Amino acid sequence: MLLPVFLVIGALISFDSKGGVIYKQQRVGLEGKLFGLFKFRTMRSGSDKQGLLTIGSADDRITPIGLWLRKYKLDEFLQLINIFKGDMSFVGPRPEVPKYVLHYTLDQRKVLTVKPGLTDPASLAYLNESDLLAQAKDPEQYYILYIMPAKLDLNLSYIEQQNLVKDISIILRTIGRIMQRR
Repeated sequence: MLLPVFLVIGALISFDSKGGVIYKQQRVGLEGKLFGLFKFRTMRSGSDKQGLLTIGSADDRITPIGLWLRKYKLDEFLQLINIFKGDMSFVGPRPEVPKYVLHYTLDQRKVLTVKPGLTDPASLAYLNESDLLAQAKDPEQYYILYIMPAKLDLNLSYIEQQNLVKDISIILRTIGRIMQRR
């Protein structure tokens, strides 16, 4: 059903910059297992070698179409494949790259006891994460010391209170926040 949308997005990416349409990145999932997370490519090819964090909405590695795709979270659409494969669910802690999971405390590793999700309470609270990082002297240290622990606290709280009504609320709030960005 979404194939026509995927084809349009793919064509826009192809016209906008050189490189593949799909970006696959290793993430840490349930019980610490690695899996390939799919996204539409929003950055110039090879940009991940300059760092894994996106610093500000004006990060020059992001393509013009990529900026638009990120604004409306359309780059995340391909993660429906991850959901259908069983790597992810619709709601759950966002999967992190292995580099940052190494910084988790034993208590924080509890987020790995549930399937990661397409959206979560931390995604709602930190919708402007890249802009916060742009203001930091050392964005990576700021992420590790402040943002990541705060997001993990939100997700640990979510795990303790997880239920269908809460999940539906998170999905609806996520859609609402994305629509507000118009």
